[in-house]
Amino acid sequence: MNDNDKIELDMNNIPKHIAFIMDGNGRWAKKRFMPRTYGHNEGTKTIRKIALEANRLGVKAMTVYAFSTENFARPDDEVQFIFKLPKTFFNLYLKELIENNVKISLIGHLEKAPQATQDIVNEAIEKTKNNTGLNLCFAFIYGSRDEIVCSAKKIAQSVKDGVIDIDDINEDYFQSTLMSSHLPDIDLMIRTSGEQRLSNFMLWQLAYAEFIFTPVYWPDFDEHELHKAIWSYQNRDRRYGGLK
Repeated sequence: MNDNDKIELDMNNIPKHIAFIMDGNGRWAKKRFMPRTYGHNEGTKTIRKIALEANRLGVKAMTVYAFSTENFARPDDEVQFIFKLPKTFFNLYLKELIENNVKISLIGHLEKAPQATQDIVNEAIEKTKNNTGLNLCFAFIYGSRDEIVCSAKKIAQSVKDGVIDIDDINEDYFQSTLMSSHLPDIDLMIRTSGEQRLSNFMLWQLAYAEFIFTPVYWPDFDEHELHKAIWSYQNRDRRYGGLK
């Protein structure tokens, strides 16, 4: 498919849950001789743009990898800038998201963020809790191995306390203990910037997802790129380990 080709999507085969590893903000900024923080700021505009288009298409959930548990290893000034981005994002776009029936949710350890960040995120979650359109989920201070370990601890405690029997533990029960239990399994995972790894992102939930790795940096990812990714998804044969 050429970039200028008109894309006809099958509206009866839209992925229910699309997840994004939003990569390339820093490199995008560096190419423009700007600080990495400029790239992160521009990346928030892409979240808004893609969320509104996903909502229009009928996508039920969209998860964005906003900050990983490993990102604390970055320079402190960059980390602190990222912690301020939720305030910038919601101050600019929350009203529009509410008008479009978008619901905000979160997975991760928000409690490890500064109080001001916690307050603005919790306010957005509260104000949109009754919305029934796209569930825009931020994976924030999130790591998949950490999520799985947290679930294992909760289950072990429940067994120890006699709340459940060990034979009650199956895949459905385990999934119900995950941070992401309010989300459907991921159908399509898109990573921008050309990197081809999962970086500790939603390992359980990606079990049968289709993967797309695009060289496009996240600030340049637009509605046309989203349509291309969904078109590719629609033209794959999803067998879930079986035969057709």
